[in-house]
Amino acid sequence: MDPAELPAPRDPDAPVARLVAELAGHLGVPGTASVCVLLLGGADRADHLPELRYLAARSFGPGDRALDPASWGDHWVRTWGARGLLHVWHEPAGPAVVAGLGDEHWRPAEMCLKVTARHDVTGAGDGAAALAGHALPRVRAQALRALAVVGDTEHVPVLEAALTDPDPVVRRHAAQAREALAARLDLA
Repeated sequence: MDPAELPAPRDPDAPVARLVAELAGHLGVPGTASVCVLLLGGADRADHLPELRYLAARSFGPGDRALDPASWGDHWVRTWGARGLLHVWHEPAGPAVVAGLGDEHWRPAEMCLKVTARHDVTGAGDGAAALAGHALPRVRAQALRALAVVGDTEHVPVLEAALTDPDPVVRRHAAQAREALAARLDLA
């Protein structure tokens, strides 16, 4: 289906997961993932408004501030693309998610960590390990969740260092990630 011919979402107030599934019903999983990859890579929001009605759960009417990059920065578009991949996965999207872990803004990077943890994204371990040292505790905690899934033996020191993080939530996720990694890799 041509994205310009996409119908409006049946229920624009539905949860994003349901909206993304509906979009995949129109475009197919590979087509939906492809759009998400383009957005995660920095595609112009104006070129993808029909799809963004589903991915961002917004109608984008005339004068909508979300259409103005000065009001809603481009990092939101990248975040919406990554969030779509959280709900519809296609393996060829993996390299874009790994690249997104290095995004200059924390929101798309954090969303890529969530995608990594949910879909076991190949090659994401080093990017997740780097984000375990992020300034925001919520990003550090999500990086540890991702490492529990994709981390390898070289990431054990990152988890151990996080056990002394000043934030108790981060420390808790570090302990859980270390336990999961030890079980997954059969570490003593």
